[in-house]
Amino acid sequence: MSFVAVTPEWMAAAAADLAAIGSAVNAANAIAAAPTTELLAAGADEVSAAVAALFGRHAQLYQSLGAQADALHAQFVRALTAGAAAYAGAEAASAAALPGPIADLLNLINLPTQLLLGRPLIGNGADGAAGTGADGGAGGLLFGNGGSGGSGGGARPAGGRGGAAGLFGNGGAGGAGAAGAVGGTGGNGGWLFGNGGAGGAGGDAVAGIGGLGGAGGQAILLGAGGIGGAGGLGANGGGNGGAGGWGGLLAGNAGAGGSGGVATTAGNGGVGGAGGNAWLFGDGGSGGQGGAAQAPVATGGLGGTGGSGGNGGWLTGNGGAGGIGGSSAAGGVGGTGGSGGGTGLIDAAPPDDGPVWVDVGNWGWALLFVVAAAVWGYRYAAQRRVVRRRRSRRWRTTLGTALQAMMAVGMAIMFGALLVQG
Repeated sequence: MSFVAVTPEWMAAAAADLAAIGSAVNAANAIAAAPTTELLAAGADEVSAAVAALFGRHAQLYQSLGAQADALHAQFVRALTAGAAAYAGAEAASAAALPGPIADLLNLINLPTQLLLGRPLIGNGADGAAGTGADGGAGGLLFGNGGSGGSGGGARPAGGRGGAAGLFGNGGAGGAGAAGAVGGTGGNGGWLFGNGGAGGAGGDAVAGIGGLGGAGGQAILLGAGGIGGAGGLGANGGGNGGAGGWGGLLAGNAGAGGSGGVATTAGNGGVGGAGGNAWLFGDGGSGGQGGAAQAPVATGGLGGTGGSGGNGGWLTGNGGAGGIGGSSAAGGVGGTGGSGGGTGLIDAAPPDDGPVWVDVGNWGWALLFVVAAAVWGYRYAAQRRVVRRRRSRRWRTTLGTALQAMMAVGMAIMFGALLVQG
Protein backbone atom coordinates (compact mmCIF):
# COMPACT_ATOMS: atom_id res chain seq x y z
CA MET A 1 0.00 0.00 0.00
CA SER A 2 1.47 3.31 -1.08
CA PHE A 3 1.10 6.63 0.69
CA VAL A 4 1.28 10.20 -0.55
CA ALA A 5 2.49 13.09 1.57
CA VAL A 6 0.94 16.38 0.51
CA THR A 7 1.57 19.94 1.60
CA PRO A 8 -1.41 22.09 0.54
CA GLU A 9 0.64 25.28 0.48
CA TRP A 10 3.14 23.77 -1.95
CA MET A 11 0.35 22.51 -4.21
CA ALA A 12 -1.25 25.95 -4.32
CA ALA A 13 2.10 27.56 -5.13
CA ALA A 14 2.74 25.03 -7.93
CA ALA A 15 -0.70 25.71 -9.42
CA ALA A 16 -0.01 29.44 -9.42
CA ASP A 17 3.34 28.87 -11.15
CA LEU A 18 1.73 26.68 -13.82
CA ALA A 19 -0.95 29.29 -14.45
CA ALA A 20 1.74 31.93 -14.95
CA ILE A 21 3.59 29.68 -17.41
CA GLY A 22 0.38 29.09 -19.39
CA SER A 23 -0.32 32.81 -19.57
CA ALA A 24 3.19 33.48 -20.86
CA VAL A 25 2.88 30.79 -23.59
CA ASN A 26 -0.53 32.10 -24.69
CA ALA A 27 0.85 35.62 -24.96
CA ALA A 28 3.74 34.40 -27.12
CA ASN A 29 1.37 32.45 -29.40
CA ALA A 30 -0.88 35.47 -29.84
CA ILE A 31 2.06 37.64 -30.83
CA ALA A 32 3.29 35.04 -33.36
CA ALA A 33 -0.14 34.34 -34.88
CA ALA A 34 -0.42 37.30 -37.27
CA PRO A 35 3.11 37.16 -38.80
CA THR A 36 3.01 33.37 -39.31
CA THR A 37 -0.55 32.60 -40.45
CA GLU A 38 -0.80 35.30 -43.14
CA LEU A 39 2.46 35.01 -45.11
CA LEU A 40 2.74 36.90 -48.40
CA ALA A 41 4.09 35.09 -51.43
CA ALA A 42 7.68 35.91 -52.34
CA GLY A 43 6.76 36.32 -56.01
CA ALA A 44 3.89 36.22 -58.50
CA ASP A 45 4.70 32.69 -59.64
CA GLU A 46 2.80 29.60 -58.56
CA VAL A 47 5.72 28.13 -56.59
CA SER A 48 6.00 31.16 -54.30
CA ALA A 49 2.25 31.14 -53.70
CA ALA A 50 2.32 27.41 -52.87
CA VAL A 51 5.19 27.85 -50.39
CA ALA A 52 3.43 30.76 -48.64
CA ALA A 53 0.20 28.77 -48.43
CA LEU A 54 2.07 25.75 -46.98
CA PHE A 55 3.69 27.80 -44.22
CA GLY A 56 0.38 29.51 -43.49
CA ARG A 57 -1.39 26.17 -43.07
CA HIS A 58 1.37 24.98 -40.70
CA ALA A 59 1.00 28.15 -38.64
CA GLN A 60 -2.76 27.74 -38.44
CA LEU A 61 -2.32 24.09 -37.40
CA TYR A 62 0.14 25.20 -34.68
CA GLN A 63 -2.35 27.76 -33.39
CA SER A 64 -5.07 25.09 -33.30
CA LEU A 65 -2.83 22.70 -31.37
CA GLY A 66 -1.82 25.55 -29.06
CA ALA A 67 -5.47 26.26 -28.26
CA GLN A 68 -6.04 22.60 -27.39
CA ALA A 69 -2.89 22.55 -25.21
CA ASP A 70 -4.05 25.73 -23.49
CA ALA A 71 -7.41 24.14 -22.68
CA LEU A 72 -5.69 21.03 -21.29
CA HIS A 73 -3.27 23.19 -19.29
CA ALA A 74 -6.10 25.27 -17.83
CA GLN A 75 -7.98 22.10 -16.88
CA PHE A 76 -4.86 20.72 -15.13
CA VAL A 77 -4.32 23.97 -13.23
CA ARG A 78 -7.95 23.96 -12.09
CA ALA A 79 -7.63 20.36 -10.90
CA LEU A 80 -4.41 21.11 -9.02
CA THR A 81 -5.92 24.19 -7.39
CA ALA A 82 -9.02 22.26 -6.37
CA GLY A 83 -6.86 19.47 -4.94
CA ALA A 84 -4.84 21.93 -2.89
CA ALA A 85 -8.04 23.50 -1.55
CA ALA A 86 -9.44 20.06 -0.70
CA TYR A 87 -6.30 19.03 1.16
CA ALA A 88 -6.22 22.36 3.02
CA GLY A 89 -9.87 21.97 4.01
CA ALA A 90 -9.32 18.41 5.25
CA GLU A 91 -6.28 19.51 7.23
CA ALA A 92 -8.18 22.39 8.81
CA ALA A 93 -11.08 20.12 9.71
CA SER A 94 -8.74 17.57 11.29
CA ALA A 95 -6.93 20.27 13.25
CA ALA A 96 -10.22 21.71 14.49
CA ALA A 97 -11.47 18.31 15.62
CA LEU A 98 -8.20 17.20 17.25
CA PRO A 99 -8.03 19.51 20.32
CA GLY A 100 -11.44 18.42 21.50
CA PRO A 101 -10.60 14.76 22.30
CA ILE A 102 -7.17 15.69 23.62
CA ALA A 103 -8.63 18.34 25.91
CA ASP A 104 -11.27 15.88 27.10
CA LEU A 105 -8.59 13.27 27.81
CA LEU A 106 -6.45 15.78 29.74
CA ASN A 107 -9.46 16.92 31.74
CA LEU A 108 -10.21 13.30 32.61
CA ILE A 109 -6.61 12.69 33.70
CA ASN A 110 -6.43 15.91 35.72
CA LEU A 111 -9.82 15.56 37.38
CA PRO A 112 -8.75 13.50 40.46
CA THR A 113 -5.79 15.70 41.41
CA GLN A 114 -7.75 18.84 40.60
CA LEU A 115 -10.49 17.83 43.01
CA LEU A 116 -8.17 16.55 45.76
CA LEU A 117 -5.24 18.97 45.58
CA GLY A 118 -6.54 21.87 43.54
CA ARG A 119 -3.98 21.49 40.74
CA PRO A 120 -3.74 19.39 37.58
CA LEU A 121 -1.52 16.38 36.98
CA ILE A 122 -0.30 17.54 33.56
CA GLY A 123 -0.41 21.06 32.19
CA ASN A 124 0.78 24.61 32.73
CA GLY A 125 -0.68 26.83 35.40
CA ALA A 126 -2.91 29.72 34.40
CA ASP A 127 -1.42 33.22 34.25
CA GLY A 128 -2.77 35.84 36.62
CA ALA A 129 -4.83 38.53 34.92
CA ALA A 130 -3.10 41.86 34.32
CA GLY A 131 -3.97 44.62 36.77
CA THR A 132 -5.37 42.26 39.41
CA GLY A 133 -2.28 41.17 41.37
CA ALA A 134 -3.53 37.58 41.12
CA ASP A 135 -1.07 34.76 41.72
CA GLY A 136 -0.12 32.48 38.88
CA GLY A 137 -1.57 29.00 38.92
CA ALA A 138 0.54 26.01 39.93
CA GLY A 139 1.80 23.74 37.18
CA GLY A 140 0.90 20.08 36.88
CA LEU A 141 2.11 17.72 39.58
CA LEU A 142 3.93 15.66 36.95
CA PHE A 143 4.65 18.07 34.08
CA GLY A 144 3.95 21.75 33.72
CA ASN A 145 5.28 25.26 34.25
CA GLY A 146 3.84 27.60 36.81
CA GLY A 147 1.76 30.50 35.56
CA SER A 148 3.02 34.07 35.65
CA GLY A 149 1.68 36.35 38.35
CA GLY A 150 -0.58 39.18 37.31
CA SER A 151 0.58 42.77 37.50
CA GLY A 152 -0.62 44.75 40.49
CA GLY A 153 -3.57 47.11 40.40
CA GLY A 154 -6.74 48.16 42.19
CA ALA A 155 -7.21 46.50 45.57
CA ARG A 156 -4.03 44.44 45.14
CA PRO A 157 -1.23 46.81 44.10
CA ALA A 158 1.52 44.23 44.70
CA GLY A 159 2.42 41.97 41.82
CA GLY A 160 1.13 38.41 41.96
CA ARG A 161 3.39 35.52 42.89
CA GLY A 162 4.50 33.20 40.13
CA GLY A 163 3.07 29.70 40.22
CA ALA A 164 5.19 26.77 41.36
CA ALA A 165 6.01 23.86 39.08
CA GLY A 166 5.41 20.20 39.93
CA LEU A 167 7.94 17.44 39.29
CA PHE A 168 9.24 18.81 35.98
CA GLY A 169 8.83 22.43 34.97
CA ASN A 170 9.87 26.02 35.54
CA GLY A 171 8.38 28.37 38.06
CA GLY A 172 6.28 31.27 36.83
CA ALA A 173 7.54 34.84 36.81
CA GLY A 174 6.28 37.24 39.44
CA GLY A 175 4.03 40.07 38.35
CA ALA A 176 5.14 43.70 38.26
CA GLY A 177 3.95 45.92 41.08
CA ALA A 178 1.70 48.92 40.61
CA ALA A 179 2.96 52.45 41.38
CA GLY A 180 5.33 52.18 44.36
CA ALA A 181 4.29 48.58 45.11
CA VAL A 182 6.46 45.48 45.46
CA GLY A 183 6.87 43.04 42.61
CA GLY A 184 5.73 39.45 42.94
CA THR A 185 8.04 36.62 43.98
CA GLY A 186 9.01 34.14 41.29
CA GLY A 187 7.62 30.63 41.56
CA ASN A 188 9.77 27.67 42.57
CA GLY A 189 11.05 25.29 39.93
CA GLY A 190 10.16 21.62 39.63
CA TRP A 191 10.93 19.25 42.51
CA LEU A 192 13.19 17.17 40.29
CA PHE A 193 14.16 19.52 37.49
CA GLY A 194 13.29 23.11 36.68
CA ASN A 195 14.39 26.71 37.07
CA GLY A 196 12.94 29.23 39.47
CA GLY A 197 10.87 32.04 38.04
CA ALA A 198 12.08 35.62 37.79
CA GLY A 199 10.93 38.11 40.39
CA GLY A 200 8.59 40.87 39.31
CA ALA A 201 9.78 44.45 38.94
CA GLY A 202 8.84 46.99 41.58
CA GLY A 203 6.41 49.69 40.53
CA ASP A 204 7.59 53.17 39.56
CA ALA A 205 6.46 55.98 41.86
CA VAL A 206 5.93 59.47 40.47
CA ALA A 207 5.74 60.79 44.04
CA GLY A 208 7.35 58.65 46.71
CA ILE A 209 9.72 55.71 46.81
CA GLY A 210 9.84 53.09 44.10
CA GLY A 211 8.57 49.61 44.83
CA LEU A 212 10.79 46.73 45.88
CA GLY A 213 11.69 44.13 43.30
CA GLY A 214 10.38 40.63 43.90
CA ALA A 215 12.73 37.81 44.89
CA GLY A 216 13.62 35.18 42.32
CA GLY A 217 12.17 31.70 42.69
CA GLN A 218 14.15 28.79 44.10
CA ALA A 219 15.29 25.71 42.24
CA ILE A 220 14.64 22.54 44.24
CA LEU A 221 16.97 19.72 43.12
CA LEU A 222 18.32 20.45 39.64
CA GLY A 223 18.02 23.87 38.07
CA ALA A 224 18.98 27.52 38.26
CA GLY A 225 17.51 30.06 40.62
CA GLY A 226 15.42 32.89 39.24
CA ILE A 227 16.78 36.40 38.89
CA GLY A 228 15.52 39.05 41.27
CA GLY A 229 13.21 41.77 40.05
CA ALA A 230 14.46 45.31 39.49
CA GLY A 231 13.53 48.01 41.98
CA GLY A 232 11.11 50.66 40.84
CA LEU A 233 11.99 54.23 39.94
CA GLY A 234 10.97 56.77 42.56
CA ALA A 235 10.89 60.53 42.91
CA ASN A 236 12.01 60.36 46.57
CA GLY A 237 14.17 57.24 46.31
CA GLY A 238 14.58 54.15 44.21
CA GLY A 239 13.27 50.77 45.31
CA ASN A 240 15.66 47.98 46.28
CA GLY A 241 16.24 45.14 43.88
CA GLY A 242 14.98 41.66 44.68
CA ALA A 243 17.29 38.88 45.82
CA GLY A 244 18.23 36.14 43.39
CA GLY A 245 16.89 32.64 43.93
CA TRP A 246 19.04 29.79 45.20
CA GLY A 247 20.27 27.11 42.84
CA GLY A 248 19.22 23.47 43.05
CA LEU A 249 20.25 21.34 46.03
CA LEU A 250 22.25 19.00 43.80
CA ALA A 251 23.34 21.24 40.94
CA GLY A 252 22.43 24.61 39.49
CA ASN A 253 23.60 28.20 39.38
CA ALA A 254 21.98 30.76 41.61
CA GLY A 255 20.04 33.71 40.26
CA ALA A 256 21.42 37.23 40.06
CA GLY A 257 20.03 39.99 42.23
CA GLY A 258 17.87 42.68 40.71
CA SER A 259 19.18 46.18 40.11
CA GLY A 260 18.18 49.01 42.42
CA GLY A 261 15.76 51.66 41.26
CA VAL A 262 16.72 55.20 40.24
CA ALA A 263 15.96 58.18 42.50
CA THR A 264 14.86 60.99 40.19
CA THR A 265 14.22 64.03 42.41
CA ALA A 266 15.45 63.38 45.94
CA GLY A 267 16.64 60.53 48.12
CA ASN A 268 19.00 57.68 47.42
CA GLY A 269 19.18 55.14 44.69
CA GLY A 270 17.88 51.68 45.50
CA VAL A 271 20.16 48.96 46.85
CA GLY A 272 20.95 46.17 44.44
CA GLY A 273 19.55 42.76 45.32
CA ALA A 274 21.82 40.09 46.75
CA GLY A 275 22.78 37.23 44.47
CA GLY A 276 21.47 33.81 45.38
CA ASN A 277 23.63 31.04 46.82
CA ALA A 278 24.44 27.70 45.26
CA TRP A 279 24.19 24.45 47.23
CA LEU A 280 26.48 21.60 46.14
CA PHE A 281 27.47 22.35 42.53
CA GLY A 282 27.02 25.74 40.91
CA ASP A 283 28.06 29.37 40.85
CA GLY A 284 26.66 32.01 43.13
CA GLY A 285 24.52 34.74 41.63
CA SER A 286 25.89 38.20 40.91
CA GLY A 287 24.74 41.07 43.08
CA GLY A 288 22.46 43.64 41.51
CA GLN A 289 23.71 47.07 40.52
CA GLY A 290 22.83 49.91 42.85
CA GLY A 291 20.38 52.49 41.60
CA ALA A 292 21.52 55.92 40.47
CA ALA A 293 20.66 59.12 42.37
CA GLN A 294 19.97 61.80 39.79
CA ALA A 295 19.24 64.60 42.30
CA PRO A 296 22.05 67.03 43.29
CA VAL A 297 23.94 66.44 46.53
CA ALA A 298 22.17 69.34 48.24
CA THR A 299 19.06 67.19 48.44
CA GLY A 300 20.95 64.27 49.97
CA GLY A 301 20.96 61.95 46.94
CA LEU A 302 23.41 59.05 47.15
CA GLY A 303 24.00 56.24 44.71
CA GLY A 304 22.61 52.88 45.78
CA THR A 305 24.84 50.18 47.24
CA GLY A 306 25.57 47.23 44.99
CA GLY A 307 24.21 43.86 46.04
CA SER A 308 26.42 41.17 47.55
CA GLY A 309 27.36 38.24 45.36
CA GLY A 310 26.09 34.79 46.30
CA ASN A 311 28.27 31.96 47.55
CA GLY A 312 29.40 29.23 45.20
CA GLY A 313 28.53 25.58 45.70
CA TRP A 314 29.93 23.77 48.74
CA LEU A 315 31.79 21.28 46.55
CA THR A 316 32.59 23.35 43.50
CA GLY A 317 31.52 26.73 42.23
CA ASN A 318 32.59 30.34 41.92
CA GLY A 319 31.21 33.05 44.13
CA GLY A 320 29.04 35.68 42.50
CA ALA A 321 30.45 39.10 41.73
CA GLY A 322 29.33 42.00 43.88
CA GLY A 323 27.06 44.57 42.29
CA ILE A 324 28.34 47.91 41.06
CA GLY A 325 27.47 50.88 43.21
CA GLY A 326 25.00 53.34 41.76
CA SER A 327 26.10 56.66 40.33
CA SER A 328 25.08 60.03 41.74
CA ALA A 329 24.59 63.50 40.35
CA ALA A 330 27.43 65.98 40.10
CA GLY A 331 28.95 66.54 43.54
CA GLY A 332 27.23 63.52 45.07
CA VAL A 333 28.64 60.28 46.41
CA GLY A 334 28.45 57.09 44.42
CA GLY A 335 27.19 53.90 45.99
CA THR A 336 29.48 51.28 47.50
CA GLY A 337 30.08 48.17 45.45
CA GLY A 338 28.81 44.89 46.82
CA SER A 339 31.08 42.21 48.25
CA GLY A 340 31.80 39.11 46.22
CA GLY A 341 30.56 35.69 47.26
CA GLY A 342 32.70 32.91 48.72
CA THR A 343 33.92 29.94 46.71
CA GLY A 344 33.32 26.27 47.34
CA LEU A 345 35.74 23.45 48.02
CA ILE A 346 37.12 23.64 44.48
CA ASP A 347 37.26 26.86 42.54
CA ALA A 348 38.41 26.12 39.00
CA ALA A 349 38.30 29.72 37.80
CA PRO A 350 41.64 30.57 36.10
CA PRO A 351 43.50 33.77 36.93
CA ASP A 352 43.63 36.48 34.28
CA ASP A 353 47.23 35.84 33.30
CA GLY A 354 47.84 32.21 34.16
CA PRO A 355 46.73 28.63 33.58
CA VAL A 356 43.73 26.98 35.17
CA TRP A 357 44.28 26.40 38.87
CA VAL A 358 42.39 25.03 41.86
CA ASP A 359 41.68 27.18 44.89
CA VAL A 360 40.62 25.50 48.13
CA GLY A 361 38.57 27.91 50.23
CA ASN A 362 37.63 27.90 53.90
CA TRP A 363 34.75 25.51 53.40
CA GLY A 364 37.10 23.30 51.40
CA TRP A 365 39.62 23.06 54.22
CA ALA A 366 36.90 22.18 56.67
CA LEU A 367 35.54 19.48 54.38
CA LEU A 368 39.01 18.09 53.76
CA PHE A 369 39.55 17.91 57.51
CA VAL A 370 36.32 15.96 57.97
CA VAL A 371 37.13 13.60 55.09
CA ALA A 372 40.65 13.01 56.41
CA ALA A 373 39.30 12.24 59.87
CA ALA A 374 36.80 9.77 58.40
CA VAL A 375 39.50 8.04 56.35
CA TRP A 376 41.76 7.84 59.37
CA GLY A 377 38.98 6.34 61.49
CA TYR A 378 38.12 3.77 58.83
CA ARG A 379 41.77 2.85 58.43
CA TYR A 380 42.22 2.51 62.18
CA ALA A 381 39.21 0.21 62.51
CA ALA A 382 40.37 -1.92 59.59
CA GLN A 383 43.85 -2.19 61.06
CA ARG A 384 42.42 -3.31 64.38
CA ARG A 385 40.56 -6.11 62.61
CA VAL A 386 43.75 -7.16 60.88
CA VAL A 387 45.59 -7.24 64.19
CA ARG A 388 42.94 -9.41 65.79
CA ARG A 389 42.80 -11.85 62.88
CA ARG A 390 46.50 -12.10 62.13
CA ARG A 391 48.38 -11.53 65.34
CA SER A 392 51.34 -13.46 64.02
CA ARG A 393 52.07 -10.85 61.38
CA ARG A 394 53.39 -8.02 63.51
CA TRP A 395 54.76 -6.13 60.55
CA ARG A 396 51.19 -5.24 59.48
CA THR A 397 50.63 -3.62 62.83
CA THR A 398 53.79 -1.60 62.38
CA LEU A 399 52.69 -0.50 58.90
CA GLY A 400 49.27 0.47 60.19
CA THR A 401 50.80 2.50 62.98
CA ALA A 402 52.99 4.34 60.47
CA LEU A 403 49.99 5.12 58.26
CA GLN A 404 48.03 6.39 61.22
CA ALA A 405 50.90 8.64 62.19
CA MET A 406 51.06 10.03 58.64
CA MET A 407 47.32 10.70 58.66
CA ALA A 408 47.62 12.44 62.00
CA VAL A 409 50.37 14.68 60.65
CA GLY A 410 48.27 15.46 57.56
CA MET A 411 45.26 16.37 59.68
CA ALA A 412 47.39 18.60 61.84
CA ILE A 413 48.67 20.42 58.76
CA MET A 414 45.17 20.92 57.34
CA PHE A 415 43.80 22.00 60.70
CA GLY A 416 46.57 24.56 61.00
CA ALA A 417 45.86 25.85 57.50
CA LEU A 418 42.18 26.12 58.40
CA LEU A 419 43.02 28.21 61.44
CA VAL A 420 45.29 30.44 59.38
CA GLN A 421 42.67 31.03 56.66
CA GLY A 422 39.71 31.30 59.03
